[in-house]
Amino acid sequence: MKTTKRLLLATLLLLAAQTGFSQKTPAVQTVGPEKGALLIVGGGKVGPEIWSRFIELAGGESANIIIIPTAGDDSTINRGIFKEKELLESLGVQTVSILHTRDPKVAETEQFAAPIKKATGIWFVGGRQWKIADAILNTRTHRELKNLLNRGGVIAGTSAGATIQGSFLLRGDTKGNSILVGDHLQGLDFIHNVAIDQHILKRNRQFDLIEVIRSKPELLGIGIDESTAIMVQKDSFEVLGTSYAAVYERSKLDSPAPFIFLGRGQKYDLKNRKVIATETKTNTLVSK
Repeated sequence: MKTTKRLLLATLLLLAAQTGFSQKTPAVQTVGPEKGALLIVGGGKVGPEIWSRFIELAGGESANIIIIPTAGDDSTINRGIFKEKELLESLGVQTVSILHTRDPKVAETEQFAAPIKKATGIWFVGGRQWKIADAILNTRTHRELKNLLNRGGVIAGTSAGATIQGSFLLRGDTKGNSILVGDHLQGLDFIHNVAIDQHILKRNRQFDLIEVIRSKPELLGIGIDESTAIMVQKDSFEVLGTSYAAVYERSKLDSPAPFIFLGRGQKYDLKNRKVIATETKTNTLVSK
């Protein structure tokens, strides 16, 4: 009897290996914030629909919005002129301020992080995502940003300010943004088990996430093109803007359509990793 059981077990294991069982995505979940919202923008020109949604989520004209320019270069920041601040004020937002440091010791202080306690919205500008990680990752400021979400606020960002919101920091190498898996690997983790890329069609990056997700199958890959955003609330997202967001899941990478494109108004279930049915058809793209 024992011999028979061993033979049966060996046969099942062999069949599992032959059918690619070991290549299936691990049983992990990609989940967004329990409260609040994320607005993750793929760079380029941010259109009125995205700005309008950001202001609405932050509380309208009475919103208290903080812009974090830390991903940018020092010369731009030192000039003290921020187009995002000017735009938000022109759209009627009464309270817009800037919060910036390069020093994690400063970001750990209660004084520096205090403005976030009154904020209803955060906007991360573009640049290099590792600069944000170096400055605020695992500091009091980082914790207060998570508290903002727990109060129902919104955290938004474009380009580097999009990628930093994931758990895995794609293109986080200090030597250049063409290195996908570099010397900085941890994002701010506002959305769990995800790697986020940006500018995907404008810069012909739509195939870059395939090998990253193949090597890290627990992650869900999300790529967002310019002038496009995903709005994440709890465990799903909706696409906003004029182009597409792409989703990369390990179990689909070896199929003729290794990722899917979702357009404006389409929604995706992050927890169950599937498209939420809408009237608009899902777009697919066959890999090279």
